[in-house]
Amino acid sequence: MHCQRIQSASPVFKHDTMKTVARLPFLAALFLGSLSLFGQTTSSPIDWDKAKQLYQREQRGEKLNPEEQTYLNQAKAARKGGGGGGGRPANQRKAPDTLKPLTDMTAADSYEGEDGGLYGKGSNEPPDALKKSAETAIAQIKPLDAAGQPSDSGKIALVSISMSNATQEFSVFKTIADKDTRKSDKLTIVDCAQGGQTMAAWAQPEGRPWPEAMNRLQRAEVSPQQVQVAWIKLANAGPSGSKTEHLATLEADTLKVLHLLKERFPNLRIAYLGSRIYAGYASTGLNPEPYAYEGAFAVRHLIRQQISGDESLALTKSPLLLWGPYLWADGEKGRKLDDLKYTKDDFGPDGTHPSNSGREKVAKLLLEFFATNPLAKGWFVK
Repeated sequence: MHCQRIQSASPVFKHDTMKTVARLPFLAALFLGSLSLFGQTTSSPIDWDKAKQLYQREQRGEKLNPEEQTYLNQAKAARKGGGGGGGRPANQRKAPDTLKPLTDMTAADSYEGEDGGLYGKGSNEPPDALKKSAETAIAQIKPLDAAGQPSDSGKIALVSISMSNATQEFSVFKTIADKDTRKSDKLTIVDCAQGGQTMAAWAQPEGRPWPEAMNRLQRAEVSPQQVQVAWIKLANAGPSGSKTEHLATLEADTLKVLHLLKERFPNLRIAYLGSRIYAGYASTGLNPEPYAYEGAFAVRHLIRQQISGDESLALTKSPLLLWGPYLWADGEKGRKLDDLKYTKDDFGPDGTHPSNSGREKVAKLLLEFFATNPLAKGWFVK
C-alpha cells in the first residue's frame, strides 16, 4: 500500500476541535445486531453502570476474570430476554414532525442551526479546492503489489468500515459490483464492516473489529498496503442527548477511527463517508430518529474541518474525506434528489436494520455512485 502520500493541493476544512463526551451509551453496542436495548427486567437486579464498564473493557480487548465475565453475560442475557420490543429510553429526543433530507435543504433552510446541502450553503457539490485535492488523490490510486509498490499485476482495495447495517448493505453491494462490467479488474472489494462494531468500537486501537478486518483482508489476498479506498458509515449505538452532544461523540470517535485507518493502511487515499438510512420505523432505542438523520451533519462537520486545514485531519494523519452516496430519505415521502423511498417492508422487525429490499436499495446507490461520480469512478471503473 505504499504509493506516495497525498499532499494537500489546498487546505482541506476547520471546525471547532471536537471534544470527547460520554462514551458508548448503556451497553447499546452489544445489541446492534437486532437485540432490544431497553425496557426489560430481570429476576436478579443488574448494576448497569458496572455492566457498562465491563462491556467497555471487553470491547477494548481486555481479559475479564471469570466472575466479571459471568456478570457481563448475565447482563447481556437480561437485555436479550425481552426479544424485539423495549421501546426508547427517556434520554433520547423525539424527532420533530418534519425532517427534510439534507440534499433537499437550501441555504435558507435550517435544522437546529444547520443549513442545507451536503457541503453546506445549500450545495451538494464539493468546493473547488476539495475537488482539486480529490483529483490529486485519485491520480495516486494505482494497482499496488503486496508491499505497496506500483505494479501492473497489483490491486486496488476498497474496504467498508462500520457496523451491522453497513455490512448488510455493503455485502450486497460487493455481490452486484463484482458482476458489474464497469468495475475494474484491478479492484478488490472487501467487506470489513461487522455487526455490533460501531464507531465507538472501531475507535479502540485494540478493539474487536480490527483483528477480524485483517483476517478478511488476508482471506481476500489483500495486504494492508493495498487498501487505498474506504467507505465509512458513521453511527453509534443508543445515541442520546442533544444534537450537539450526539454529534460531538460521533465525530470524536470517527476522528480516532480515521487516524487508526491511516496508521494501519498507510496508502489509504480517500474515505467516502456516509450516514444512516431512514429510522422513522424504529421500535427500539438502537438508533432512531432524529439521531439517524443527524449523523449527516457529523459527516459534514468532519469534511469542513479537514478543508479548513485542521491539523488533526492533515493528510499525513487521515485520508481525504468526501461524501459517499447520501442514504437518507423521508420514508415513503422520499426526496427530491432521486426516487429513493423507504417503506416498512425495507426493514426488519426492529425497524432499524434493513431487509433484503432495503439492502438492495443501498447497494445500488453505492454501485452507481462509485461507477459514475467524477470523484470516484477514476479508480472504480476499467
